Amino acid sequence: MKKLSGKTALITGGSSGIGLATAKLFLEHGARVVITGRDATALEQARNELGNDVLALQSDASKMADIETLMTTIKEHWGRMDILFVNAAVTRPAPFELVTEAQFDEALAVNFKGVFFTVQKALPLLAPGASVILTTSIANQMGSPNFSVYGACKAALRSLVQTLGLELIDRGIRTNAISPGPITTPLWGKFGLPEAAEQAVKAEAQRKSPAKRFGESDEIARVALFLACEDASYVVGHEIVVDGGMSLL
Repeated sequence: MKKLSGKTALITGGSSGIGLATAKLFLEHGARVVITGRDATALEQARNELGNDVLALQSDASKMADIETLMTTIKEHWGRMDILFVNAAVTRPAPFELVTEAQFDEALAVNFKGVFFTVQKALPLLAPGASVILTTSIANQMGSPNFSVYGACKAALRSLVQTLGLELIDRGIRTNAISPGPITTPLWGKFGLPEAAEQAVKAEAQRKSPAKRFGESDEIARVALFLACEDASYVVGHEIVVDGGMSLL
C-alpha cells in the first residue's frame, strides 16, 4: 500500500544520509519529491540515484534568497506542498572555548534560522492536512561535549516544534520532530577528524549505546514516513526519539 500517493514532499538536505534515504522511501510510497543540497555534485549523484522524476535543487539553507527561490520553484512546478521535511544541518564539533564567532554564526544560520524561515516561507504552499517534520537530535537534551552550539540549536528546534504544533494546527498542519541518536551517515566524515580519531569516537558511541550499534538512515526514514502520512494524523507537536536507547542513559 502506497501511503503518500498524490502527495508532494520537500526534503531539505536530501542529497545524502537521512534525507536521501527518506526521499527513496517517499518515492516508493507514491510521493512527488523535491530534494535540496548545497553541493552540486552530491545533488546530481542523488538525482541520478533517485531517478529523473525527482526535482533536485541546489539551495543553501542558511540564505533567505535561496529559501525564497526554492518555494517559488515548487509553486511553479506543483502549486502546493503536502510534506515538508526540514532536515538540512551542519555540525562543526569543537571544544567550547575554541568555538569561533564564524562557527557560531554558521551553525545558527543553518540549524535554526534556516529551519525557521524554511517553514515560514513554505506556509503559503502547505495544503490542509500537511505534515511538517523537523530533524532535531538527542544532543538537544543530553550534554554533548564539543557540540555546544549544535545542541543549543537543536534544543531551539524542539521548542519551535511545540509552538508550531499549536500555532499551525488550526490550519490543518501538523508539526512534529524526529530526534536521531548516532546514525551511520556521511556526516561523520565531515567532522574533519583524523581517521583514527573518527573511528575511536564511533567505537565509544557504539559501546555506550544500549543497542550496541549505530542506527541506519533507513530507520529514520521509516519514522519520517509515519509522521508524513495519515498513520500519524493525531500526532502533533511531538518529538520522536530514534536512538537505540542512548538518551535513557
